[in-house]
Amino acid sequence: MAALRRLRQCHPTGIALSQFHTSSHASAKQHYKMLVLGGGSGGISMSARMKRMFGAGNVAVVEPSEMHYYQPIWTLVGAGAKTLTSSGRSTASVMPSGVKWVKSKVQEINPDKNSVLTDDGTEISYEYLIVALGLQLHFEKIKGLPEGFEHPKIGSNYSVETVGKTWKALQDFKEGNAVFSFPNTPVKCAGAPQKIMYLTDAYLRKTGKRAKANIIYNTSLPVLFGIKKYADSLWEIVKQRDLQINMRQNLIEVRADKQEAVFENLDKPGETKVFQYEMLHVTPPMGPNLVVKGSQLADEVGWLDVSKDNLQHKRYPNVFGIGDCTNLPTAKTGAAVAAQSAILNRTISRVLKNEKPDRTYDGYTSCPLVTSYNTVILAEFDYNGQPLETFPVNQAKESRIMYHMKADVMPHLYWHGLLRGLWGGPAPYRKILHLGMK
Repeated sequence: MAALRRLRQCHPTGIALSQFHTSSHASAKQHYKMLVLGGGSGGISMSARMKRMFGAGNVAVVEPSEMHYYQPIWTLVGAGAKTLTSSGRSTASVMPSGVKWVKSKVQEINPDKNSVLTDDGTEISYEYLIVALGLQLHFEKIKGLPEGFEHPKIGSNYSVETVGKTWKALQDFKEGNAVFSFPNTPVKCAGAPQKIMYLTDAYLRKTGKRAKANIIYNTSLPVLFGIKKYADSLWEIVKQRDLQINMRQNLIEVRADKQEAVFENLDKPGETKVFQYEMLHVTPPMGPNLVVKGSQLADEVGWLDVSKDNLQHKRYPNVFGIGDCTNLPTAKTGAAVAAQSAILNRTISRVLKNEKPDRTYDGYTSCPLVTSYNTVILAEFDYNGQPLETFPVNQAKESRIMYHMKADVMPHLYWHGLLRGLWGGPAPYRKILHLGMK
């Protein structure tokens, strides 16, 4: 049950010491020129960049987790194509040298006092602050969860505690309904809920069970995917593989003992439908980080209120944000963090010189839509939902090369590039293309 209690906590896109840095539960009060909240992908990437900007000993990261995970690979972990072990490294191993690791949880942010309070009572003051706390998973907002994960045949690729249960449910599938949900909230990596559907279809075909399976994707959205170019291609795949898509359906209850999932019809309030399942993949409702939501840094909904152009806070000029915790109107993905990191680095360098930021973030984000065990549709787009493609091919078509990039190249660039503040920019995939041409 301890693992289930942890499901109520957020797991950032990537979670965060190496030689000269030190971990600390800290003295009564500390001060840093740059304080980074969160040791996920955005937090570690920016702390590496900030160490180079401010110097060793002047940057600290507040992060309670012992392990840091590369979450984009969990889609493949849930389908048995990668191991959970391969997705994680110790926080100690990814924290940049010269950066102080404060191994505590952020309890309160007070931007009027330029200070942060941790759960062990430590007060940390700062000159500049980067908030990279990710978002919050809310399994508990679905009746019957998270306790339902104690039962078989149900999993979720969105948590380290439950991604292995997805693979177990897939392996144990015999016949019946395989049901996949998409919640009525913002989510990180909005393509992931359907990626596992395509992989389930591929696995059941490979193991000779597909004829006995009904694959059902119940999404709260009115569309299959938000960008039409890629949605059109996905619809073709759906038709070819006989997948059932139900729009505007929101998971509200799981009766795990009966293997039943209850969905509400968002277009007809009060109308519900019960689906019997042999396998259920749950994408949990998500929301703002609770510490951010309870602070003066939040917008009216609870997200970190930053400029969509330069990632500087709208009311506190010495505060900045990156990644899933922000209210940037773009898809919350690891690729977005990579693009944002270079923009934010430039913004902070200008602010330190009392100059106006001169680089603008266009909302670049990317979603490698895994459609089988060897193909990917690489969706790349901006704030306006316009494709921003990197490669000189039609990326709306399934590609084996793109799958290899997703499964093998990107993890390497993540661990050895992004987390060291060496990779990122307005079009991060373009760096791969350039490397391939050298």
